[in-house]
Amino acid sequence: MKLRIQSINFDASKALEAYINKKTSKLEKFFDEIMNVEVYLKVVKPESAANKQAEIKVSIPGEDFFASKTCDTFEEAVDLTVVALEKQIRKFKEKIINK
Repeated sequence: MKLRIQSINFDASKALEAYINKKTSKLEKFFDEIMNVEVYLKVVKPESAANKQAEIKVSIPGEDFFASKTCDTFEEAVDLTVVALEKQIRKFKEKIINK
């Protein structure tokens, strides 16, 4: 699995990148054939409190999954986005098994 982290208009810290790596690697438990994971981090509306947005795109053969969340911290946004992706991957896997 290839992980690409892109922070838009700021530099992500090494700790944040390590956190994202740890969280996204858990997705492999749900589906073995994950090829790419692209993470986009950006600050939206700097004047508001919940302004940290995480968008994650997961690519597997023949299918892409996408989720985006905006929260107070990037860690919280990544957590919620990974949970949303887990649900999408589980549903997809159930669809494959039930065919």
